[in-house]
Amino acid sequence: MGTENMELGTQPLDGIMTRLNLANADLVKASIEQLTHKVVQKGRKGRRLTQNAREKILKALNAVSGEEKFALKDLFTY
Repeated sequence: MGTENMELGTQPLDGIMTRLNLANADLVKASIEQLTHKVVQKGRKGRRLTQNAREKILKALNAVSGEEKFALKDLFTY
C-alpha cells in the first residue's frame, strides 16, 4: 500500500447508520454476501476499504433503509 493513509476519519456511513438507528449487525444480517461486523465497523470508523467491501456495505444498507437509497459517494469520502 505504500505511504497511502489508511485512516480517513469517521465516514458519512456512521452518521447515516446512527440516523436510521441501525447497528452493524443489521447490515450483516441484511447482506446476501460475505459481510462481517468487522468490515462494517472499519467502514464506519474510516479505515480504507476495497471497492468490493464498500459495495457490499452499500447493498446491505440499501436493503434495510426502506425508501431511502444511497450511493457510494453518500457513504464514503474516498
